[in-house]
Amino acid sequence: MQMKNKKLINREISWLSFNERVLQEAADVNVPTVERIRFLGIFSNNLDEFFKVRVATIKRMIDVESSSGSLSKDKPKEILNEIQQIVIRQQKKFESIYQVLRKELEKERIIIIDEKQLTRKKQEFVHRYFIEQVLPVLTPIMLHNVKEFPNLKDRSIYLAVKMTSHNPNVENEYAIIEVPTERLGRFLLFPIRTRKYLILLDDVIRYGLKIVFSQFHFHHFEAYTIKLTRDAELDIDNDLSKSFLEKIDESVQDRSEGQPVRFVYDEQMSKDLLTYLIHRLNLDEDDNLIPGGRYHNFKDFMKFPNLGKNHLQYETQAPLNHPRIHPGHSLFDVITEKDLMLHFPYQKFNHYINWLREASMDPKVTSIKTTLYRVANDSAVINALINAALNGKSVTVNIELQARFDEKSNIFWSKRLEEVGAKVTFGIRGLKVHSKLTLISRLENGRVVNYAAIGTGNFHEGTAKVYSDILLITKNKYIAAEVWKVFDFFHNTFKNYSFKHLMVSPNYQRKRLNALIDTEIANAKDGLPAFIILKVNSLVDTDMIRKLYQANNAGVKIQLIVRGTCSLIPGIEGQSENIEAISIVDKYLEHSRIFVFCNGGDELYFISSADWMTRNIDNRIEVSAPVFDKDLQAELRHILDVQLSDNVKARIIDETQSNHYKKQTGQKHIRSQVELFNYYKKLSDGK
Repeated sequence: MQMKNKKLINREISWLSFNERVLQEAADVNVPTVERIRFLGIFSNNLDEFFKVRVATIKRMIDVESSSGSLSKDKPKEILNEIQQIVIRQQKKFESIYQVLRKELEKERIIIIDEKQLTRKKQEFVHRYFIEQVLPVLTPIMLHNVKEFPNLKDRSIYLAVKMTSHNPNVENEYAIIEVPTERLGRFLLFPIRTRKYLILLDDVIRYGLKIVFSQFHFHHFEAYTIKLTRDAELDIDNDLSKSFLEKIDESVQDRSEGQPVRFVYDEQMSKDLLTYLIHRLNLDEDDNLIPGGRYHNFKDFMKFPNLGKNHLQYETQAPLNHPRIHPGHSLFDVITEKDLMLHFPYQKFNHYINWLREASMDPKVTSIKTTLYRVANDSAVINALINAALNGKSVTVNIELQARFDEKSNIFWSKRLEEVGAKVTFGIRGLKVHSKLTLISRLENGRVVNYAAIGTGNFHEGTAKVYSDILLITKNKYIAAEVWKVFDFFHNTFKNYSFKHLMVSPNYQRKRLNALIDTEIANAKDGLPAFIILKVNSLVDTDMIRKLYQANNAGVKIQLIVRGTCSLIPGIEGQSENIEAISIVDKYLEHSRIFVFCNGGDELYFISSADWMTRNIDNRIEVSAPVFDKDLQAELRHILDVQLSDNVKARIIDETQSNHYKKQTGQKHIRSQVELFNYYKKLSDGK
């Protein structure tokens, strides 16, 4: 059967199905109420990025089609229309869930009120807060006074204000006010002990509109929240006189003027104001006009306050000590004894930071090399690297300036590192460096010994608290030597390198993955055991899907754990009847990538920074590393077995995209993230 006849789910539609799973968490009555509200925030934040990146790409495709006719059958427009229909449907579900959650909060004596529900005492409190804190930072713009409509920032929300007067001779006026959430926060808590009252900053401003526009002769004010999402792709020019850092910096500044890809507005907005805004913003039906509720930018709800009621959120679980790591013992000795594997957030990310800190002061350490894609705002990783440079170590840091939405932060840290004498590189033009690598060189018994760390996620102590990721730290001379080759490639791109153990994108990963799948196909045809287990964030590369379908038809059993986008359709006779796929959405974001191949019974295990997407396999520097240690292989297999057994948070991925939960059928309820925490707790306790 040819690939063109085999079924695939459109990437964008599959992604929206993933975000539907996030919305399911917000709707799940078994999830604590405040966590459900925060899932609404995650859903909203995800959708923002989806429009800024994916929808923006589709709109660019439409523009190409319009100018050249190179695309056929209006497919991008069809996808865009389908996206809009799904998003509007999800938006209605979102609003319904939010209203339910407000009632749930009221049962807990937590009440969200608006400006029309203020008692006299609450009015006095809001009035004082508005005068002292809010009014000084507001920048209202009278729209009839300006020739060019103000440039709306895509990470902000605005109040579109309509003002009318009892005097028929006074014309209606429109105004725009940015809601300054970054300076003031989104929630204002009233100082009342018996009940917890909250009001949103949007409504505080609505309360104060008469004060804002007091010099005018208006008697009635209407204010509706609007939000504009812009194309977030960077356009990098070819000016050879500029450094790559300068080009990225300028492109980030230009992002604020990117083309609109979504306009969300309060569906209660008066028609005249809506028509006026659409006209002044030069929007049309292709700009995804999305009617919504009274409030937007629900990403702020990711920080919804706990308000002192711990039962309304998940129990805080402090990351655990690794059973082989003890205070006062050198981590170099631990790694020398045998390979070390850390699993975040179950185990402490501080173990990695402490290793860097030890290396920064160790007189035997000569150099530290690392790749950084995203780091925390006040990064302990950066601080350890700075300390190493100040201690005279040779420190080389490859910072990816094109890490989407972290460009400004990475530019800042690159300059800070250079100030202390570290060598900073920016990877390779046209290839994002997405691999997660650290290489520490140390003089031992008169020779240089390399220690390598290879991870599935960023060296970021913030996300390590909520993302599940795996970090392998090894002294294996073959792996460490190949990690050294990757770092050398950043400086000597003209060299040709061969890799026997690491799978390195862009030149080696696809070829090696195909070979591993071919082995399973051959073994299945010979009647030998053959299986593949893949845990990834996204599976959309059509060639890899073709290969998995080929393996399916040979009889290879394939189990997939795909958190996000999955274009492969399991369970289709003659195509994928031997393939099962689930997605797990829970307290932690499933981020680790693990590949297992049966290999005739001598199982092969890999961890990876790469999803099975074309960009990761062909257009980035990615590294997949083998795990040789049998104990660590057993640990990886246990992780996968527990997740494949999940019947609480696992959803079935299938052609319908309906996200049905796995049936429990009377068996023990297995929530994999709870099971894994308990597993690591026993290891930490020495049981």
